[in-house]
Amino acid sequence: MKQIVVAALPRGPLGAEHFRLEEVPAPVPGPGQVHLRVILMSIDAANRSWLQGATYRAAVQAGDVMPTYAICEVIDSRADGLAPGDIVAAEAGWCEELCLPAGDVQKMPDLRPLSHLLSVYGIAGKTAWHGLVGVGRLVAGETVLVSAAAGSVGGYVGQIARAMGCRAVGIAGGPEKCRWVVEELGFDACLDYRDPGFAKALRAACPDGVDVYFDNVGGRVLETALFLMNLRGRVVCCGAISQYDGEAPSGPRNLPGLVVVKRLRMEGFIVMDHAADDPKALRDLTRWVDDGRIKVVEDIAEGLDQAPAALIGLLAGDNRGKRMVRLAPDPA
Repeated sequence: MKQIVVAALPRGPLGAEHFRLEEVPAPVPGPGQVHLRVILMSIDAANRSWLQGATYRAAVQAGDVMPTYAICEVIDSRADGLAPGDIVAAEAGWCEELCLPAGDVQKMPDLRPLSHLLSVYGIAGKTAWHGLVGVGRLVAGETVLVSAAAGSVGGYVGQIARAMGCRAVGIAGGPEKCRWVVEELGFDACLDYRDPGFAKALRAACPDGVDVYFDNVGGRVLETALFLMNLRGRVVCCGAISQYDGEAPSGPRNLPGLVVVKRLRMEGFIVMDHAADDPKALRDLTRWVDDGRIKVVEDIAEGLDQAPAALIGLLAGDNRGKRMVRLAPDPA
């Protein structure tokens, strides 16, 4: 089988030279394990942060198979409760096959297309829901601002905000992408952070201030957004993609000053921390997809060898919607 390992840890921007494709013997499951075929691999900005050191998971080292979250099919089982043909989610790697203890995989519904288990009903949609509802404590009538609005999580944040009766304002890179966020995803407005007049345009788009800012990028955009926060606003810290792929990360210069003056609450979260509320999230997301209030947008590359380019491109902002890599077709 084929797998992609980390050839060298990047010291600057991520490049194709930091990965290596290998062929290795197919794994054989031991007692209590399942043998999995990888169908779809999630491509996320967090993948890049794992190459910088320990985060909420152990640091990735040179020589390691690049880790990822994946949807897989069980092809052999040495454990009770799982059988060949079952669809599962797992912390996997950039590889065609792997073996894991049965306790490390989650059996999933056979929902088609399986890509929805990574996008709207998976890590992207659930991250958006938990961030807004659980962490942001969103209330109808409020204004929600979200960065990386054309991305896998940001696009759902704005659509969920609209479904809950709120004003949704996005931030994205480039006028074409901003126009797409408004016209295709239904945001009330979207501003280009590359525009020299960005700060002024953002103030004009949020005349009543911002109640919840869902931050996916950190850095200068976070700094700008903090000035617009209303008294006792909530800042949901989901990621910092602007800080992952450079040599000199920068933080907002208006911290902690504005947090104190405006009595803001800033809270970071990891989607797995809120798993107990997944059933609530899925009920809402399913209803909103079914009634057309959420549009599912997926960006799928084909083939294991496309994984490095898919991640490098995502860090450069060339994706729209949830990016993933397909290794195998959905089973019949």
